[in-house]
Amino acid sequence: MRTGAADPRGVPRFRDVLVAPRRWALWHQGPRVIVYCLLSEAAAVVFTLRPYPVAVDRRTAVTLVVLLVLGVVQSETGRRVERIRRRVSGTPHINMTSVWTFAGVLLLPPVLLAVLVGGLYGHLAVRSWYRLQRVPASRTVSNAAIILLSCYAAQAVLRVSGAADVRSALTRGWAGTFAITAAGATFFVVNALLVLPARREIGRTAEALFGTWSDNGLEVATLCLGAFNAVAMATLPGLVVLVLPPLLLLHRTVLVKQLEVAAHRDEKTGLYNTSGWHAVAERTLAAAARQRSTFGLLMLDLDHFKQVNDTYGHLAGDAVLRAVAESIIGAVRGRGDAVGRFGGEEFVVLLPGIAHPDIGAVAERIRRAISALTVQAGQLSITGLSTSIGMAVYPQAGTTLQRLLDAADTALYHAKATGRNKVVHVADVG
Repeated sequence: MRTGAADPRGVPRFRDVLVAPRRWALWHQGPRVIVYCLLSEAAAVVFTLRPYPVAVDRRTAVTLVVLLVLGVVQSETGRRVERIRRRVSGTPHINMTSVWTFAGVLLLPPVLLAVLVGGLYGHLAVRSWYRLQRVPASRTVSNAAIILLSCYAAQAVLRVSGAADVRSALTRGWAGTFAITAAGATFFVVNALLVLPARREIGRTAEALFGTWSDNGLEVATLCLGAFNAVAMATLPGLVVLVLPPLLLLHRTVLVKQLEVAAHRDEKTGLYNTSGWHAVAERTLAAAARQRSTFGLLMLDLDHFKQVNDTYGHLAGDAVLRAVAESIIGAVRGRGDAVGRFGGEEFVVLLPGIAHPDIGAVAERIRRAISALTVQAGQLSITGLSTSIGMAVYPQAGTTLQRLLDAADTALYHAKATGRNKVVHVADVG
């Protein structure tokens, strides 16, 4: 299951949806989030308690206990990794409980499925998240409710497909395979949609809304393991323990990936840091040289940013930097453009496959977006921001990355010296 901080840079999905100090802190999230979370929790209760003919026999009770125990064992074994992952990631976080909850979708009636989800999330809240000091009880309850609604939607699709559970699906050949696959896809999509309204900040790009390919791939992998868990429980129950070693290895592999990403990201804004941006730019330069194509560079510097720090304080300055980073991301063309922060109030943008005058249109869009910003920092509203931008295009302005950066910096200096809050191409500098 995905969880994650509702950071403006983050991409929560099967994830924790609220960020606040560790307490019952729902009222800090705003009316929209409060109403939505309460409605989702009420819906989860209604669907759990709805009349549903079920006989809880010994096999079903044992299945619940096995899934719950194995989920707790996996959580305990990976607890240290989980804490590190949450600390290094302000972006999508996937806690991998889908391995157990989706198995519950295929094996358990709604009431016992609710017990499974509640038990797993209760344990995570107490053991795995307790020391993070930023996971309030309201978030855990909202997470569990959204996950449970996703589980119920998946169960409904399973029944519509003609299979009451995994055991009946196994008797139906390819039709049963389709039913299980459809249930997994429903779980995946419904959870993605249900979590969006519960976030304080909603990104504007597809990646900000739904995560990266690797995020989605990891969640698909955990759902597949959940399906295999259910099949094992229905046929050879002892095999279910074999999922633990690959799951724990996958858990650590994801941590390594997150650490690699964190090493190339600026902590305050989530943009590329200097080394991360240079790595992307060098690859773009090599590709442009091979293909005899072009690309552009923008150097941005916020005007009079020191006055923001001196007037409002450094925390407000950090809020401005994050807002500016979001504005730049929203103004560039899409996934191929790379935005970095070189420190202080200086940003750099890589624009593959662009030439003059198109680069000027992107730069002007960024300048206008920053000028239109109103940044909330606590009780403060900060307006009147502006930026000076220098532009350079490969290969006209230089055939090495350093020469291109120097050219863009020269244009930036000219913009600063001639009035600020403007865009200047290096070719226009006399």
